[in-house]
Amino acid sequence: MIDCGPDLREQLLTAGIDHVDATLVTHDHADHCHGIDDLRQIVRRNGKRMALWARGETIARLRQRFAYAFEGHRYYEALLDPVPLDTDEGDWGAGKLRFVDQPHGGITSLGIRCDEGAGSIAYAIDFSDLTDDMASLYEGVDVWICDCLGRKPHPTHAHLDAVLGWARELRVGQLWLTHLDIVMDHAHLMKELPDWAAPAHDGLEIEV
Repeated sequence: MIDCGPDLREQLLTAGIDHVDATLVTHDHADHCHGIDDLRQIVRRNGKRMALWARGETIARLRQRFAYAFEGHRYYEALLDPVPLDTDEGDWGAGKLRFVDQPHGGITSLGIRCDEGAGSIAYAIDFSDLTDDMASLYEGVDVWICDCLGRKPHPTHAHLDAVLGWARELRVGQLWLTHLDIVMDHAHLMKELPDWAAPAHDGLEIEV
């Protein structure tokens, strides 16, 4: 699972998910990590701590705010085993994961690409500009799930015109826009976007 936002419990129940192998956190902003406590019941069901992958600095900040989840408490067992991502690639089952650090205001977020067999999918959340390293990682990907906060440039997030331009340059197969602000109306976007782009939505399932 990538990120665990504050509505995690509701999302997991809606999707019928009662097992998670591991969690990867892209960065420690509240909307991406404040569902950590909702992992408690899944960890109890699994019968062992869950691995949490993240960059070392992200783990350090999470440990400060959610010490009980990593260290336990006199009344509660620890939930998570931190796994620092100090490399830019790794294997997950039959898939290969690759990572890149993305500019996001005063911090970085973690961009991810997964290749398995002939298929590829990338997840680029919470970034404001496309760096050369990001472009190299995402080029030619079959499915790109991409941050797109609004229609106007923003200091910490990507905006619509930029994302569409990048997707064309990178020769992305299918673009799914996510992290949409309220101004990004689904119906209006569906009418104006090219056929290879669409707004993502809760419950969306993508087959690669």
